[in-house]
Amino acid sequence: MEKPELECIEMNSGFINEIEEGSGIKVSACFQCRKCTNGCPVTFAMDLYPDQVMRYIQLGLKQEIRESATIWVCASCETCTTRCPNEIDIAGVMDFLKQSVVKEKGQAAEDKVLAFHQIFMDDIRKRGRVFETGLVGKYMLHSGDWVTKLKDRSILDEMLLGWTMFRKGRLNLFPKRIKGKAEIEKLFNNSL
Repeated sequence: MEKPELECIEMNSGFINEIEEGSGIKVSACFQCRKCTNGCPVTFAMDLYPDQVMRYIQLGLKQEIRESATIWVCASCETCTTRCPNEIDIAGVMDFLKQSVVKEKGQAAEDKVLAFHQIFMDDIRKRGRVFETGLVGKYMLHSGDWVTKLKDRSILDEMLLGWTMFRKGRLNLFPKRIKGKAEIEKLFNNSL
């Protein structure tokens, strides 16, 4: 029986420093207990588990993380963060990784998730909150999902659901105004 060929990887400590300095989160405190992964409700859709992302950061495997779907699949529910015995904000790390890819104009493993993320964040930046009706419309146009839904006629079901939500006062036709939009814009400008 042949032994599998082992590959030696070179550690890149610059990546963990970049994450820790940029996010303010001490990723090096992770000792791989896997509580984050065991509690995560979306691991079924991940190609790397949360504990693996933390380990990849420690090893400096930046490209592998960027090519992974995991950071885009993360729901930011903070279950991992709550379960972490070292109080590492793992959801915050995932958010920081997403923002890093967006800032560096990188390619996401999940283009539709990146599209949703960008539309969502643009809405927050412009309005201070999410306007769900506009968000869905922009996402459908940007992702091309409307074509598929038109072909399989599932768009009719969504329109019916939208009408029902509108009648019950759960769907607004126009965005609500909020106070402090200038402060939100300032937060965005300071974070970039």
